[in-house]
Amino acid sequence: MKVTPAMIFISSPTVQGLFHGLQSLKQLIFTSAASQDKGIPVPALKITDYPRFSWRGMHLDVGRYFMSKDSVIRYIDFLALYKFNKFHWHLTEDQGWRIEIRKYPKLTETGAWRKETIIGHLKDTPRVYDGIPHGGYYTQEEIREVVEYAADRFITVIPEIEMPGHAQAAIASYPHLGVTGKPVEVKTEWGISNIIFNPVEETFRFLEDVLEEVLELFPSEFIHIGGDEAKKDQWKASPAVQKQIRELGLKDEDELQSWFIRRIEKFLSERGRRLIGWDEILEGGLAPNATVMSWRGIKGGIEAAEMGHDVVMSPTTHCYLDYYQSDPENEPLAIGGFLPLEKVYSYEPVPEELDAEKAKHILGAQGNVWTEYMKTFRDVEYMAFPRMTAIAEVVWSQPESKDYIDFSNRLKMHVPLFEALDINYSKTGMP
Repeated sequence: MKVTPAMIFISSPTVQGLFHGLQSLKQLIFTSAASQDKGIPVPALKITDYPRFSWRGMHLDVGRYFMSKDSVIRYIDFLALYKFNKFHWHLTEDQGWRIEIRKYPKLTETGAWRKETIIGHLKDTPRVYDGIPHGGYYTQEEIREVVEYAADRFITVIPEIEMPGHAQAAIASYPHLGVTGKPVEVKTEWGISNIIFNPVEETFRFLEDVLEEVLELFPSEFIHIGGDEAKKDQWKASPAVQKQIRELGLKDEDELQSWFIRRIEKFLSERGRRLIGWDEILEGGLAPNATVMSWRGIKGGIEAAEMGHDVVMSPTTHCYLDYYQSDPENEPLAIGGFLPLEKVYSYEPVPEELDAEKAKHILGAQGNVWTEYMKTFRDVEYMAFPRMTAIAEVVWSQPESKDYIDFSNRLKMHVPLFEALDINYSKTGMP
């Protein structure tokens, strides 16, 4: 980008690069216009810029609280403005199934709705509920609109369909998919459910049918299958599952989950897609072509990269934007933790333990927004901003060009942009 008294000139070998250049120009215009009454001055400058990582991601959980299609579109606008190129859409949960699957209508007739929601923090006793039904889902037409809208802004939408755990809403819809076969309700509180898919052929037929429809809606190379926090209590207690483990020659329930994930990975690979899952998919053995999203620290990412697998880094320590961003006494209720802006900005996605060759497997990093304590999209905005801008710079800029004081000064100049876009950013989270 060149700005002279006569002209503004943006060049790039790709259309995507031109689009990113226009986002830089948009930022310059808003930050330059802060104190001007007439005209919009843009400083004379020359910028040569390019992204460091191929995966520059932000995540949004719509399973805990449903966010409207318009809210998701607005989220994508934020991602485009700050040059993210991956939107990880967390569509299924214990507390709600959010994607229309035409072959299985009960997923949205039943699974998309819970009868009430816990009030306050999960740790509070006694637990109190609001008595208000909550739910919603996206039609396939709405999903196509979102995917197309994102693609027009050079953002790939990666859907997440959780398995084998975080499946209570699916099993509430079709109880025969569960280990016990007994009816369950869509979960009304947070925390980890012990409801898990039964690892039998009928379940795989269901999941493959679901994924066939998902693949039609999402052209993304990567399909996220979750794989995290799968409590194995029901597998351990089931004589049929224990017999299955023995017959398959597996050591334990972790290896059964690995076998489960490998089945799904083979299905996706045969259709030209790549499986990605949370780092628990390492337990019991990693599927041959799987990509790991490392969230429980960086150990899983290091292990996967050492094995030659691609990795997206997203550790709770630096990337979980549902954590408190300043003193909890001054903040809305959150899940816990403490992740101020400066710590987000300090993150280095490539672990120093990896040599140069293994480091090539680090595709990039991602910020995660889990919504247990974000009832509205305004709440999402508050938790995401300003920390999303720090993630953006972490995944775009070279480490040697990062400087927190410089970043802080530039971020303060973005306040007029936040206000012009009516973003409910956190003032306590600002530098």
